[in-house]
Amino acid sequence: MRTHALRLHPGDDPKVVLDALARAEGWSAACVLSAVGSLTRVALRFANQPEATSLTGHFELVSLTGTLSADGSHLHLAISDSTGTTRGGHLEEGSSVFTTAEIVLGILDDWRFSREPDPESGFNELVIAAI
Repeated sequence: MRTHALRLHPGDDPKVVLDALARAEGWSAACVLSAVGSLTRVALRFANQPEATSLTGHFELVSLTGTLSADGSHLHLAISDSTGTTRGGHLEEGSSVFTTAEIVLGILDDWRFSREPDPESGFNELVIAAI
């Protein structure tokens, strides 16, 4: 596994940046190893909901996890507010970094992640193949 570290700046959208990076680098498979930072706008799709919910305020990024490839991503985010209340869900486009987001990624050169329609779930799901 190789690693890649990056810092997002105020106003950056984490999902947009990560998806664009995976495409630009042509990564066949990657995962989030670590992420911390702060956000002022968050777009989360909560469990079993069809659309994302937009939250505004000041939030700590307490966890980001998921898979990435040039073929797409699946990312989950957890945030906490000023009282420590934590919310999480599927990260969608539309979030905005407040001061910083420090992210470390693992690049998995021996694997290929793709997203293909799954007749059982009805969604594009992860397909994993060894290279």
